[in-house]
Amino acid sequence: MKERVKKHSQNHPKEISHLCGVCGIKCSTSYSLNLHLRIHTNDKPFACEICGKAFTQACILRRHLRIHTNDKPFACEICGKAFTQACILRRHLRIHTKEKPYVCEDCGKEFARRGHLTEHLRIHTNEKPFACEICGKVFNQACNLRRHLRIHTEGKPFVCEDCGKEFTQRSTLSAHLRIHTIEKPSACEVRRKVFSQKGILQRHLLTHMKKIIS
Repeated sequence: MKERVKKHSQNHPKEISHLCGVCGIKCSTSYSLNLHLRIHTNDKPFACEICGKAFTQACILRRHLRIHTNDKPFACEICGKAFTQACILRRHLRIHTKEKPYVCEDCGKEFARRGHLTEHLRIHTNEKPFACEICGKVFNQACNLRRHLRIHTEGKPFVCEDCGKEFTQRSTLSAHLRIHTIEKPSACEVRRKVFSQKGILQRHLLTHMKKIIS
């Protein structure tokens, strides 16, 4: 019996733990540990000859090269749209399946992408990691910071094709366009008067309130 146990032990040698001394993560092999350590040392020996961007692994470089070659081997069987990476295809498929695997533990709201959940969580944590370098104002999303920066740069990329008026935000342009299209979605229930913008309706309603008070 002892001899059989000894032979069995020889056939299944004790698993060697390859532990990262920096963060404590366990790797299955010394090779995978060496790859992992590049995260801490910022060693990126595989560089793209086209744009110069460097990577920790050769496989990541090969994946990156598809951006330049426009090679998209992963195609959606439903709509035919093609992608450079399998993970991007999997993420795309959620549009068709309506799958939302990322759930907020605070309010239960569901998301198709992890990044969208991360952005949403900042509502609960009040985290605002995106700061304006000009005035110091902080935002919970990068898109909100970009929109804010237009105040400083005075750039108004959203132009009305009818009158040429420029706006810093798309939503402001949309509200303005109702003047030309005569679309007036906000109505006063007292006098049945309609307005192109909710803000104008609210100001109008104050006139009724003042009359009631007086």
